[in-house]
Parts: sequence; C-alpha cells; structure tokens
Amino acid sequence: MTRSALLVTHTGRRQSTQHARAVALDLIAAGFEVRVIAEEVADIDLPPEVKPVEGPAATEGVEIVLALGGDGTFLRAADLARPVKAPLLGINLGKVGFLAEAEIEHIDEAVASVVAGDYTVDERLTLDVRAEYDGRLIAESWALNEVSVEKGQRAQMLELLVDVDGRPLSRYGCDGVVCATPTGSTAYAFSAGGPVVWPEVEALLLVPISAHALFSKPLVTAPTSTFVLTVDPYTSFAVLCCDGRRTWDLPPGSRVTVERGQLPVRVVRLAPRPFTDTLVAKFELPVVGWRGNRR
Repeated sequence: MTRSALLVTHTGRRQSTQHARAVALDLIAAGFEVRVIAEEVADIDLPPEVKPVEGPAATEGVEIVLALGGDGTFLRAADLARPVKAPLLGINLGKVGFLAEAEIEHIDEAVASVVAGDYTVDERLTLDVRAEYDGRLIAESWALNEVSVEKGQRAQMLELLVDVDGRPLSRYGCDGVVCATPTGSTAYAFSAGGPVVWPEVEALLLVPISAHALFSKPLVTAPTSTFVLTVDPYTSFAVLCCDGRRTWDLPPGSRVTVERGQLPVRVVRLAPRPFTDTLVAKFELPVVGWRGNRR
C-alpha cells in the first residue's frame, strides 16, 4: 500500500520553498506519494513526482500532513487535516512557531521519524462557532486557537452581552471578547491578558479585550461550556474572526454561539517534552543559572 503525505508551505519565503523541495525528495526516496496544494506548485521548485491536488482530494487517504512555515501555515494546514482526522506535523520555518513540533535545524530528523512512523499523536480541543441574525444563520466555522468578536469601527466601543451555559454573565463595553482553547491560550488570548493553559488541560477560555468594567478578568470554564455573545442592538457592528483567518461582519443584534468543536485537530508529537520547556524556549524565559529542583 502506497504511503502518502501532503505538504503545506509558506510559499512567500524562498527558504520555505527550498526546504519543501528537500522534504519532498526525502519522502519520495522513502516510497511516499507526495502531494502539494495545486495553487502552491508554481512557487516551489518540485520534483516531477510530486502530485498537485486541490479540494477534498488533497487529504483523501493521506498518512500525514506536514506544515512548513510559521503558525499561519500550521493553521492553514489544520483546515485540510482536521476533516479527515489526519495527523499534522508542524516544522517551524518562521519566528515563534508555537504550534510547530520541530524546528528548522531538526528538519531531517523530523522527516526520518515520519518515514519510520516513530511519533505519537495528541488530540487538540477545537471550537465550533455559529452566528445568527434575525433568525437566520449568517456564519458557521471552527477554530483551533480562538474565536473573537471585535468592534467593527475603530472610534466606537462595542457593547457585548455574554452568557455562559445559558445564564447571563455580564455586559461588556469593550474592544471585543476572545473565546480560546488551551492551544490558543498562548496566541491572541495571551496578548489580551489571558492565562497560559497547558494543552493537556480540557477547558475553554473567555478573555474580554480592553473592557470598561469593574469585572473584566479572563475566565476559564469547563470544556462542556457554551458561550453566547450578543452584539447589542444599539451598538455599532462587530466582526467575527476565527483563528485570524476567516472573518464575517456582524450587524447589531447578532448572536454568536461558541462551544467545544465536534472534531479535534490531531497533532504529531515526535518526542515527549514538557510544555514548560516549550514555554521557556519560545518566550526565552530567564532560566540560565537556575538553581531550583532539576533532575
């Protein structure tokens, strides 16, 4: 049976396309059928054996999806991997690359692990979101990191009514509200003042952005919780955004429901590593000379 892999690359960077070619050659040499999104083919100097694909055929029957780039490339690849439950391996060719499992200097070892099948797979909690206005559905999507509802006009404050588990929580005059997963706790939610949550924890986060309220602390709820964000009928319009990639305008009176996603994202782990080490590495935390408990 032929093994197959899909490569998703940040084609805007020459370095990324060069590494994509090298990865493709290594996988082909190992007997893989290598696929690349058709619209990316022209930007990558690929060997002729690589198969351009688009639509549902891109991930049909793939063993693994490899994202070569930063977190944006990873999120784009997650769109393709999630529906077919394909494992997703991120190789960081960008700056922080919080979602990536491997760094650029370990790219050869990462490919070797894929070929050998020497990896495990974690399931990351996701969010499902739908927005309604005047009784009709105006948006439906999902997110790995976060769903945000933000003000649509820079000069005006947004008024949001927030319910949790069917009960009213608060009314916020704010720039917006972020609903995040533990995976997304180090992304937009972190920038808005939310807590860092270990990815193994099953929970949902709700983080108000620049709220004019006495109670505006970030909240961590059960993974079974449901958030409903209602844009006040007398406020300005809002913008719904999923993972910073998919956006919709929300007229006043819109109602946004956010809950745990039906499908997780399956993320490849090449070697066991405490999340503490990831935090230290990505945020360059000051631990040099640390005299605490080390074994």
